[in-house]
Amino acid sequence: MTGHLPSAEVFIATSMDAYIARLDGDIDWLTSRPVPDGEDFGYAAFLDGVGAMVMGRESFEKVLTFPDWPYKTPVVVLSRTPGRVVVPEALRDRVRVSGKDPAAVLAELGAEGVTRVYLDGGQTIRSFLAEGLVRRMIVTLIPVLLGQGRPLWGHGARDVDLTLVAARSWDNGFVQVEYRA
Repeated sequence: MTGHLPSAEVFIATSMDAYIARLDGDIDWLTSRPVPDGEDFGYAAFLDGVGAMVMGRESFEKVLTFPDWPYKTPVVVLSRTPGRVVVPEALRDRVRVSGKDPAAVLAELGAEGVTRVYLDGGQTIRSFLAEGLVRRMIVTLIPVLLGQGRPLWGHGARDVDLTLVAARSWDNGFVQVEYRA
């Protein structure tokens, strides 16, 4: 089924207890961490060759609060209520909203010539995993325990066998693991 679909890939950071944001969506626990000068933790290399990004509405709304739009590739925002997602005029040539399921979104992007898709947002990642569509995951563990928040992994997920590709660590305590599904 996935032979002609683009490779759906994840690059994300979590707290040690697997949260990607506080309950209110705040990511201060991530953005306030010390980072070695010039270190991007492999993000630029990961983005090389990514033809599109797929994220959920909550992630999209969080990114809209950043000082600048950080993505050069086209973005598809998934929403169960696409008509309610407001895309600012300045982004309408780069962002579209879809209510389609993960396989349909990948098929649409594949038909447009996209070969690699960056997935972001907990619900989006979980929905693609549930359909067996994620091929690669790079997860950076941040040395903090939040106790509660918005989880990357959810209950009721099906078993997904992963193969470890690489593991790295940095002096600031970040640990990154890369898996293929």
